[in-house]
Amino acid sequence: MSRRDQITNRGQMVGNKRSHALNHSRRTWKINLQPAKIKTGKNSSKRIMVSTKTMKTLKKQNKLA
Repeated sequence: MSRRDQITNRGQMVGNKRSHALNHSRRTWKINLQPAKIKTGKNSSKRIMVSTKTMKTLKKQNKLA
């Protein structure tokens, strides 16, 4: 299973690690995935993996089960 948000399809980001001497090397920032239950119908829910940023939005919209 890839480390992707199942709603927004966000994945890891890439960039440079910079030292104090301005040396650089490639690095990655992994997404913070958490399991969440979302409402799919009147009495049903589904478990998916979403990022914490998406989970915050779902809580605001009252979509979490």
